[in-house]
This record gives sequence, C-alpha cells and structure tokens, in this order.
Amino acid sequence: MDLPFDGEISRFYNDDLPANLRAILKDARKSDVIDPSYPYETRMDRKEYEDTMEALQIELVKLQRHLTDTGERLCVIFEGRDAAGKGGTIRRIMENLAARVAKSVALSKPTDTEKGQWYFQRYIEHLPTAGHLTIFDRSWYNRGVVEKVFGFCEDDEREAFFKQAPQVEQLLVDDGIVFKKFWLNVGRGEQMRRFLSRESDPLKQWKLSWIDVEGLKHWDAYSAAISETLKRTHTDHAPWTIVRSDDKRRARIAAIQSILCSFEYTGRNDKVVRTPDSKICGGPDIWHA
Repeated sequence: MDLPFDGEISRFYNDDLPANLRAILKDARKSDVIDPSYPYETRMDRKEYEDTMEALQIELVKLQRHLTDTGERLCVIFEGRDAAGKGGTIRRIMENLAARVAKSVALSKPTDTEKGQWYFQRYIEHLPTAGHLTIFDRSWYNRGVVEKVFGFCEDDEREAFFKQAPQVEQLLVDDGIVFKKFWLNVGRGEQMRRFLSRESDPLKQWKLSWIDVEGLKHWDAYSAAISETLKRTHTDHAPWTIVRSDDKRRARIAAIQSILCSFEYTGRNDKVVRTPDSKICGGPDIWHA
C-alpha cells in the first residue's frame, strides 16, 4: 500500500522520534495511555463512555431547544495540537443537532482577497445569529501558533493579533454571545500513534496534510508558541479551557460537560451535566509541553 507523503511519518518514527517514546509505543497496548503524566493509565471503558455520551447527547438537544427558545447565541472555538481530537469532539457535539441551528466552520487558508482584509474579518461573518451555535474547528488562533511556527506571518502581525484578540473577544461577550474556547492537548507519543494510524488506514489518510508531516519536526517550536498564546490570550472574559486529550473518550465528555455547564436550561439533568474532570480539564495551569 502506498503511504501518503512517501511514508514520511513512518520514517520520522523510525529515525527521529526520541528512543524512549519509540520504545513506549512499541510495547503499548491499544487501550494504554502513553503519557506517564496523564492521570489515567488506560482509556475510559467503552460501555461507560457510550452510556455517558448518550446522556450528554440528550442534554445537547435540550440546549439546542434552549437556544432557539431564548435567542441566545453560542460560539465555541476548538484549538489544539495536530491529532489532538478536535474533529472527533466536534462531531460528537454536532451529530444530533439540527444543521439549520448548529454549524461547524473549518476555514481553509485565506484567499488573496482575504489576505488583504482585516485578519479577523473572514471569521466574523460566521458568528452565530440569534438562537444559533457556531463551532470553529481551528480559528483566528492560527496566527498565534501555526503561522508563527511556519513563518506564515510577520512578528509585527502576530503582535497586533495578540493585542486585538482579547479586544475582539471582549466585544463578542459584551454583545451577549456565550463564548467558549478549548485547547485540546495531546502528548507527543500519543500524537505519533495517531499519525501512524492515519498513515496506514486508507479511510483516514485524508486527515493528513503537509503541515502535519512537517509539524513533527517542530514539537518544541509548537510548544513555545502554544505557551505564549495561552499566556497572552487567557482573560477573565474569554478564558481558555484546556482538555488533556490523550484519552479521546474522556476528552470529549469533558468538553461537552464544560459547554453544558455554561447554561441553565429547562430540564437540565444535573446528574449528567456535571463539572468536568479537573484532572484533565481546567485552565492553562494544566497545559504542559
């Protein structure tokens, strides 16, 4: 089978990945969590996960009804390292919601016209109207991290971004939008395992991009850019919620619980809508490189 990008991911694994991570990956079972600092040694039990997720899906439908009845607006940003589980988490949020009310936005690289606009302009047009939900699968925070790592922006452009992002988010909140932003963090070993899985699976190869492949070489640069971005854009009006996503099941549950806890709505089941697991979900203090 032909591998995408000429098997560059496998080559990186064999030649460049730190030997200790390669050894852990070689010996790990599918259910094992690789990062030794993660608070759980194995993935969440499938039956427990499915039962919890089904209950949370019901609560999300209730939340959708609440939004349409009250006209409240919800905007959610999902950011994170490559293969951190953003897409899967968004799909679990959206799968039972009405497309006329809830939408997911994943913008491609800017066109020549968009490059000439105010940086935030192409995102603003996708903000939710009354009674609607918008989820951004990556967002304006590309400038804080990816564009920095790959030299896609100038330093003065990034400085302008760090000045304007908290101001823009303050305006959203002041206008009544419920605004949530998540950073999904995954350890280097788990990221590698997920990339190898995608490389070898014809149904997942489409998920890989040149940025993913090249990004493997820039773990430390990503770490520095992430740390600075979280530090400079974590505010009282728009705080970051960090979710450690080495176990996708626990991460999805934590993210959905965090969203649901932001609302009081009719029929809310507080046995289901609980404060997320603080061992894996919290502020920037639980982020680590």
